Amino acid sequence: MAAAKRITDEPAYVLHSYDWSESSLILEVFCRRQGRVALVAKGAKKPTSNFRPVLLPLQPLLLTYTLAGDGVGDIHTLKGAEWVGGHVMPTGDALLSGLYLNELLLRLLARADAHASLFDVYAGVVRVLASEHGDALEPVLRSFELLLLRELGLLPTLDTETATFATLRPEGRYTLVAEGGLRAASSTDRASLSGNQWRALQTALDQAASYTATLRACAPVAAELKPQLRAVLQYHCGSPVLRTRQLMMDLQSL
Repeated sequence: MAAAKRITDEPAYVLHSYDWSESSLILEVFCRRQGRVALVAKGAKKPTSNFRPVLLPLQPLLLTYTLAGDGVGDIHTLKGAEWVGGHVMPTGDALLSGLYLNELLLRLLARADAHASLFDVYAGVVRVLASEHGDALEPVLRSFELLLLRELGLLPTLDTETATFATLRPEGRYTLVAEGGLRAASSTDRASLSGNQWRALQTALDQAASYTATLRACAPVAAELKPQLRAVLQYHCGSPVLRTRQLMMDLQSL
């Protein structure tokens, strides 16, 4: 019988874990070269397991695992996990924000579909979340949301009206909606940006270093972007409401 194919030293982050048996876990991980992958970590819940202190969310890891079946839709077997180091676990609002990003990736990424550039952006965002981020948290989240939507082909061009292809008027107000794309804002819209602001975002997204450029472009408009991007993302995630988002709303209401 042929030996199982082995993936070694794969850069990855744990998105979610759940119990598989009394001693083992099923992991959903985001890998740089392999995309979203499901793994079984046998014995990971045992006090003596080497996996136990390592398999945490928002921590950079190198994973080794063997492929099951055709390597696409199956649950593979984790063989090794090494913490790469570099930062501590985010706390407070930053931890909730990181878990929100993880839930977005779980809901929106297909299995075994690699997104190396998105992985690198995610890794950069997690480093910010783990640092003394100050006022950077909201722009960082908005830039990740924009880049995620673009990576998955769910973001319309931001310098024209989606339905008419009309160029945005510099001082006109426009809003991004899930089913209609970018359209002229009305008095009933919760949030909007000017044509110039949307065009600045598109220019940033088009740059080679799009994460850094988009982060800068998001900074002055993060508050207005937030409800628009959240509505678009929730539409594409479907029901129910994202659990982390509901938790954030519940905490804010307290």
